[in-house]
Amino acid sequence: MILTVTLNAALDTTYHVDRLVPNSSHRVKEMHGRAGGKGVNVARVLHTLGHPVVVTGFAGGATGAAVRADLARAGLADALVDLAGESRRTVTVVCAAEGDATVFNEPGPHVAEEDWRRFLARFAALVPDAAVVVLSGSLPPGTPVGAYADLTRIAAEHGARTVVDAEGEPLRLAVAARPDVVKPNAAELRATTGEADPDAGAALLRAAGARAVVASLGAAGVLAVTDEGTWRATPPERVAGNPTGAGDACVAALAAGLRDGLAWPEVLRAAVALSAAAVLHPVAGGFDDRARRRFLPDVDVRPGSGSPT
Repeated sequence: MILTVTLNAALDTTYHVDRLVPNSSHRVKEMHGRAGGKGVNVARVLHTLGHPVVVTGFAGGATGAAVRADLARAGLADALVDLAGESRRTVTVVCAAEGDATVFNEPGPHVAEEDWRRFLARFAALVPDAAVVVLSGSLPPGTPVGAYADLTRIAAEHGARTVVDAEGEPLRLAVAARPDVVKPNAAELRATTGEADPDAGAALLRAAGARAVVASLGAAGVLAVTDEGTWRATPPERVAGNPTGAGDACVAALAAGLRDGLAWPEVLRAAVALSAAAVLHPVAGGFDDRARRRFLPDVDVRPGSGSPT
């Protein structure tokens, strides 16, 4: 199975408006509310694609109870650890006129040392059954900044492959633990490495220990720098909608590809098609499967410098 870790799970609210105008009131055309956080979104996509997946992390208070109830409705296996504090909420406003979204993220509940020890025990019990572990999203207050590094090492000890989707110091520390794949977006890559050029930023993360770096570049697709070569994969057409779950869909495809031992061009083609299809879905964690199937054969995957031909 694939184990997704969401240390900062949330109850996500998504509003759809015709146009987002600062300092004004808005009439909401459509509203969705459900369990979220990056790892939860990854798990939803994997579950929809038919892959066995388990969700772990933290959930607390009435908001955490709502998160867990929604996971149950979705048929997702819940191995979350209870917290005394209240899980966070997020708000996403999708603007139809611009085909983009504005996101408001609360920081999340405080994680005490005892909470972290309880989570490590839960993780240690789950990871022996995992082929791939996905570590994604922000760290709630109190969580060790090296949490993803520690979890990457534990996963490796049990023979599990790892995908890390983070930024800043948590990502820098995780890279030193040699995860199989790290998946920052362009802004996260720049914030973590200080490099504006994605190729240079990815090269730095590879040199620091990441076995592969897959940088999602929005409408430009993805850049993959791996020990087998470098590739760029671009979608067959530009799409507009809600992009907040596109990166999570990309991570889902990477995790499935790692588990199945697929070649990098095939993994990247699936990742780009799934990411583009996720933009067309009204909420993060979903995707338009008809669009995914239509995009898949036309994703352009080209080797870059250092790639085999």
